Amino acid sequence: MKSLPLFHRVAGERVVVLGQGDAAEAKRRLVERAGGLCGGEAEAHHARLAFVALDDAQEAKAAAMRLKGKGLLVNVTDRPELCDFTVPSVLDRDPVLVAVGTGGASAGLAKHLRLRLEALLPPSLGRLAEGLYAAREAIRGRFPDAADRRRALDRALAEDGVLDPLREDSAERIEGWLENAADDAASSCVEIVLTSDDPDDLTLRQARLLGRADTILHDADVPLAILNRARADAVRKPLSGNFSGHGHTVILRRSTAG
Repeated sequence: MKSLPLFHRVAGERVVVLGQGDAAEAKRRLVERAGGLCGGEAEAHHARLAFVALDDAQEAKAAAMRLKGKGLLVNVTDRPELCDFTVPSVLDRDPVLVAVGTGGASAGLAKHLRLRLEALLPPSLGRLAEGLYAAREAIRGRFPDAADRRRALDRALAEDGVLDPLREDSAERIEGWLENAADDAASSCVEIVLTSDDPDDLTLRQARLLGRADTILHDADVPLAILNRARADAVRKPLSGNFSGHGHTVILRRSTAG
């Protein structure tokens, strides 16, 4: 990745927005939609973020340098080389936000990817998130162990699971799921033999197994690009010694063919 994706809370905070016209107004609407308070450069000492939407390239660069010098993170419209951060195309299913970014390469591409996702993700997705948040204490009580809890949620939220996020009625199924959720915390171990160093050559099943694994045991020369397809919080260990995985374990081996 060339950027670290983050969600920045700005509710009640001052955000500098410089410029007039459609681009600047779009940034102001975005800030206000997130609860921020738009201000000018004179209020920079109250702010941490700034948007610069000036048509003149030299004016835009000069404004960006001034704001950066005051310690603000700056976004400059249509000038990714001057940006400390870029603004993704946002799909809003409050409180669920799906952000599609291209690192400033193509706002149009990000927009059309977001439009495709709009058609896939139901309006009820926000209610599912709110329901899971409201049920968090009940979920902890039902599954006291964090690993068991994560695996139970993984099963429920998986494709065709009880709480499949793409189902319109998943939010209404939370209570029934908690009443009937299985207590099993069975561990599993699956071996994947890699035939390529390219992560795009992983099968759909292999990619899903990596994405759900609690532990990754791997040959020392497995490429980082493939290991990065696993969950960020999954335990990674070289496949040596007596280490045994916990929960759902995936063993990654390099093919010896050829």
